Amino acid sequence: MSLPVFIHPDLSAARTGEAFSFSGPEARHAVTVKRMGEGERLELIDGTGIRLTLTITDTSGKDFLEGTVESIVTAPEPTPRVTVVQAIPKSERAELAVDLATQAGADEIIAWQADRCVAKWDGKKAPKAVAKWQAAADSAAKQSRRTRIPQVRGPLTTPQLLQEFSGGRGGDPSGVPTLLVLHEEVTASIKDVPLTEDVVLLVGPEGGIGDAELARLKEAGATPIKLGPEVLRTASAAMVALAAIGMRTERW
Repeated sequence: MSLPVFIHPDLSAARTGEAFSFSGPEARHAVTVKRMGEGERLELIDGTGIRLTLTITDTSGKDFLEGTVESIVTAPEPTPRVTVVQAIPKSERAELAVDLATQAGADEIIAWQADRCVAKWDGKKAPKAVAKWQAAADSAAKQSRRTRIPQVRGPLTTPQLLQEFSGGRGGDPSGVPTLLVLHEEVTASIKDVPLTEDVVLLVGPEGGIGDAELARLKEAGATPIKLGPEVLRTASAAMVALAAIGMRTERW
């Protein structure tokens, strides 16, 4: 049976065979909610690829535990790197979209304020909405035993997306990623398009991507593709696409 996983803010100081402690909400969940105690084992991650196995030696209060580090493993970064650009769904599907994309291995998640999005994130709402998405990613990463947690940012409009990616990451033209747009009305399959080491996957809103917006994306070098004969919900599309990319590459 897999060990329970908890998120620590920084594991860089941990050393095998030495004592290590942590406190706060995650430690509270281990000590108070799961009632873990001396002699039990757990895993800690900090979202950067490090996985630490800890044997508990002591707990105190409601949110503190200490243990001995059994092992430390650093997972390699997956290739290709996949960024999911998720058009903001209606509230009931938003966190589900993030949860499923995280379970499937998304390396970064960007909230996309696409033209046809029903949900609108204004200046005051955006920080709280991003925080909710990040919490969903954190939770899904623990559940799926991931060592790397996708960071959530945004929202970005379509012009902002094109400015960021069409010229290459960080303005480096040699680093232009493969831009894939999921669209139900095209014939190109995800199994046929060439993939580079940096893939950006754009998932449209419930109402789909409009012709004008799709034209702008294509002009910027994006390739419209379809996943299969079915039209997927916006919340599940990224997960299915990530699975297809996983089967085609070394990610799986």
